[in-house]
Amino acid sequence: MAKGNLLEPPAAGAMASFADATPRFLLTIDTEEDFDWEQPLSRDSHGTQHVPRLQKFQEFCENEGVVPVYLVDWPIATSRRAAEILKEPLAGGHAEIGVQLHPWVNPPFNEEVTQANSFAGNLPPDLEEAKLAALRDAIETNFGVAPLIYRAGRYGVGANTAGILQRHGIAVDTSVRPLFDYSSAGGPDFRQHPLAPYWVNAEKTLLELPLTSTFWGMLRRQGNFIYPRMWRMPQMRGILAKLGLLERVPLTPEGVSVEEAIRGIDMALDDGLPMLVLSFHSPSLRPGSTPYVRDEDDLDELYDWWRRIFAYLHQRGVKASSVKDVMSSVVR
Repeated sequence: MAKGNLLEPPAAGAMASFADATPRFLLTIDTEEDFDWEQPLSRDSHGTQHVPRLQKFQEFCENEGVVPVYLVDWPIATSRRAAEILKEPLAGGHAEIGVQLHPWVNPPFNEEVTQANSFAGNLPPDLEEAKLAALRDAIETNFGVAPLIYRAGRYGVGANTAGILQRHGIAVDTSVRPLFDYSSAGGPDFRQHPLAPYWVNAEKTLLELPLTSTFWGMLRRQGNFIYPRMWRMPQMRGILAKLGLLERVPLTPEGVSVEEAIRGIDMALDDGLPMLVLSFHSPSLRPGSTPYVRDEDDLDELYDWWRRIFAYLHQRGVKASSVKDVMSSVVR
């Protein structure tokens, strides 16, 4: 079996297609531990205080007719409260679960906690696989569902990740974040990867669903050339955005306004993108746990963001999807 390589853009002819022409969206939640985003990563300095908030968000999604995909890491996978909240929605098809690997809090602990090692794909292959296998098995044991989808924490896939996923029954990866480059921190560079879904290997046993980000503005077609060259001048990025010339828009409520997200959705649909993958971090459901939600007013705004985005997607004819729907609709 060809393993493929998630670090490399797909080969010609690898783009995936669906049995119908209806555009879809997938809501993914990086369901992870609470930690201080401004401090160095640590094996010990984290908690799960936000986990009870998952219940309200799940109820919200059910009322909106959306099936959330919880990509859980080790502290959540081993949380009794998380299992109590999610087991019933998972069993009823109202939610789905996947794997998210944060190496620094995921056993076995055979590596130093460093920035480079926070990208799982940088670890020795045997260690990356051992961590993923332990997490996958914990999810199946504690939540009663075998996960089929994976996201590397910090989007940190490596040369061996695709083969590891296939050996452990993972059919979908959603670690690739086009338009973003993490190489300065020791991670992957995804700037040349496409936004549309594609097959990672020739056998079509591993499907990539990239997170959706788009360029907006008069210079959007030159975005891949211009945007990376301004990393030392972040103020210039803000100026170009205010002038309507160039803006990078990831589809997330964290740091992105509703109006910006709607522009991103429009750009993606105008370009014919068949699948939109939206995301946010579960600790944002508890004020003070992330930089994006500091108080209850911010939390109300987060829920309103999702409410308005779901309504706009419905208005544009974009169907709420799920991993199950994707796997049954993709053409092999």
